[in-house]
Amino acid sequence: MLQPLMNLLSPCWKPFGHGDDSSAGIVGREGKDGLLWFRDIGRYGSGEFSMAVVQANQILEDQSQIESGPLGTFVGVYDGHGGPDAARYVCDHLFRNFQAASSESQGVVTAETIQTAFRSTEEGFTAMVSDLWNTRPQVATTGTCCLVGVIFQQTLFVANLGDSRVVLGKKVGNTGGVAAIQLSTEHNANLEAVRHELKELHPHDPQVVVLKHGVWRVKGIIQVSRSIGDVYMKHAQFNREPINPKFRLPEPMNMPILSANPSILSHPLQPNDSFLIFASDGLWEHLNNDQAVEIVHRSPRAGSAKRLIKAALQEAARKREMRYSDLRSIDKKVRRHFHDDITVIVLFLNSDLITRGTVQSPPLSIRSALNH
Repeated sequence: MLQPLMNLLSPCWKPFGHGDDSSAGIVGREGKDGLLWFRDIGRYGSGEFSMAVVQANQILEDQSQIESGPLGTFVGVYDGHGGPDAARYVCDHLFRNFQAASSESQGVVTAETIQTAFRSTEEGFTAMVSDLWNTRPQVATTGTCCLVGVIFQQTLFVANLGDSRVVLGKKVGNTGGVAAIQLSTEHNANLEAVRHELKELHPHDPQVVVLKHGVWRVKGIIQVSRSIGDVYMKHAQFNREPINPKFRLPEPMNMPILSANPSILSHPLQPNDSFLIFASDGLWEHLNNDQAVEIVHRSPRAGSAKRLIKAALQEAARKREMRYSDLRSIDKKVRRHFHDDITVIVLFLNSDLITRGTVQSPPLSIRSALNH
């Protein structure tokens, strides 16, 4: 299946160069193409990056950022649901909270500092919902998945809530091949392990996970079991009028049903770690890990992120027995019937910089477009 996909992709976006030195001396192209925003290539502290997002919802619910400086490199992909409020809040506050937590630990990044940043962000969003309860109570039903990667010295930390995913492309000896290794743990009720976890946490609630129309959902409402926001599933005072009746639970909530406690992994970076693909679940609905890694590995670095998005859209069109050109002509909102908002960030890892502990300057701070 991959080769026809590569044939479709090869003539579509003109790359800036080839191989490991593809962006030497190049700042990179940033722009829009219909509902697609992209930054083809750029430099961050430990190498190069490519970044893109395509909109499907009436209002873009995905947010993302790259921050690179004295604390290393911070990557965030925030896949919102129920509206854009939670994802925008996280994009505005999580990195700041991470900076504050790291400064309190003398500038050292640990799993605990990342955990603290997540907790502070969840608390801040909950306080905002409380402040807005009388004027915008619907914010209580917005939430966001939250995938974060931090490169600090020679270690990669991955923290995740929800079902976004990061996959490592790792060189396989001298074969020229690259293996796909998933680094993030996902929290989606369609996974048996997640359903088991929920049932253990709520042993007296036979309806904690419900199969509806072939899809497992927490309380029959939401697929993800961990998020920032969704406070109507965490605090009883927000699960009442005037929120939409479809979000109200029929029985009292004695404890939080969803969690904001991220799964955190630390991965010592090795010279054969080639690149990282961070993406919201909209990409992984249409491409598997091996396909995504192979597309990045076999193509020029410039434009890698939007090349992955186009591969996903090609597959979304194929599943509906339509041409990609016809899919592209469909406007936002209606487009959501064919695919989700999709965010992709590809980080290429410069092992020399990482091994030496050297950080490229100047500092980088970039966010995907807030609105299209």
